[in-house]
Amino acid sequence: MNIILASQSPRRRELLERVGLKEFQVASPDVDERVGPGLSPARMVEELSLRKARAAAKKAGPEDVVIAADTVVALDGKALGKPRDREDAFAMLSALSGREHRVYTGVSVLRGDRAVTEHEETAVCFRALAPGEIWGYIATGEPMDKAGAYGIQGIGALLVSGIRGDYCNVVGLPVFRLGRMLREFGIELLRSAEPQ
Repeated sequence: MNIILASQSPRRRELLERVGLKEFQVASPDVDERVGPGLSPARMVEELSLRKARAAAKKAGPEDVVIAADTVVALDGKALGKPRDREDAFAMLSALSGREHRVYTGVSVLRGDRAVTEHEETAVCFRALAPGEIWGYIATGEPMDKAGAYGIQGIGALLVSGIRGDYCNVVGLPVFRLGRMLREFGIELLRSAEPQ
């Protein structure tokens, strides 16, 4: 049995390694990320994570376990994807300034014909940002490949005044939820042991 992470995200790879999962392969599934109108952010990330898992599973063995995830930032119930350009990043960060938003990550674990899909939701609050600060952050290049135009694990941490929920979810992989899901497939990330 191989474990396959269906993501090229270095942040997701690092989170898996941090919780003790060292032996896994990385796949980059090519999927259509368009979704139908009217889907809530939670349903959107669940659907996209399952699509990614199924695409990666086509090249996997029947006993291999595929892990896939998709993350969006949502403000007032509307999903914010990755910014198209610097002006789009400025608009997103300006909208998030001084407000609370939600980060949703859908996670799918798949082996053979069995798939489990769930999502995690975390509330994140930004401090009020001056336009010059926003442009300064954009100049670092960090916002350009991230949902909602920020990365909490990097310089973007300077924008965040607080969170309620799973920090790892905001980074892109809710490891607490994933650990419970993997247990359903017989994979224990934290084994029980009695003192010697």
